[in-house]
Amino acid sequence: MKVKDDCIGCGKCVPYCPMGAMELVQGKVDIVQDQCVECGNCLRAKVCPTDALYLPEIQWPRTFMRELSDPSIRHTTCGGSGRGTAEMKSNDVTGRFRQGELGLGIEVGRPGTGTLIRDVEKIAMLLCASGAPVHFEEDNPIVHIMADRKTGKFKEEILDFRLLSIIIEFKTDARYMPEIMKALEEAGKVIDTLFSVSMITRAEADESLPNVEQALKLGYQPSINAKVNVGLGRPKYEDREAV
Repeated sequence: MKVKDDCIGCGKCVPYCPMGAMELVQGKVDIVQDQCVECGNCLRAKVCPTDALYLPEIQWPRTFMRELSDPSIRHTTCGGSGRGTAEMKSNDVTGRFRQGELGLGIEVGRPGTGTLIRDVEKIAMLLCASGAPVHFEEDNPIVHIMADRKTGKFKEEILDFRLLSIIIEFKTDARYMPEIMKALEEAGKVIDTLFSVSMITRAEADESLPNVEQALKLGYQPSINAKVNVGLGRPKYEDREAV
């Protein structure tokens, strides 16, 4: 995002920046480009009396930053929008996660905090080194900036770029929950941002939730939320009997 000379320094746009990248300098709004994630929130707020805010032509990787941070933009890589995929919350339709599997979404960064891609890489590499089989979601934009999915290594030239937040989506064998959680605990010690963990699990025929039970045994207190398909979507998967 950029500011034209028309800026009168009223400061009305400043509170709308989720990254705190806007400040008043000598009677004008200045945007710190190293902190700006191209979300466009200040522009969409439509509070500038002189229309001084504008989105200039940007190049990779700032285009990727915008695709992740602006929910109205579709990804040029995977075709979706946002930081992850909606299917994590509509498993009844997609059948992505089966019994015996553990699905996870690691949301790294937050408005006001953000994250460097370097920190996202640290988490991904610790997950891959945990000993658990980590299968990253193909439709998540994050896989398109990885240099090596087996190790979780990202492309070197983008490591110091900042994002509002991003979601690492993957699944693994549920038996590896201890290894995964240990890796995430280690990640919390070496990164300079914060993250939250969403765990996706299917209920068994007896309505038990084995992954939740295992998390409790490991000393975690998961907050249980249910997503139920009310019949508006038909399953896309072939093996309906197995899900």
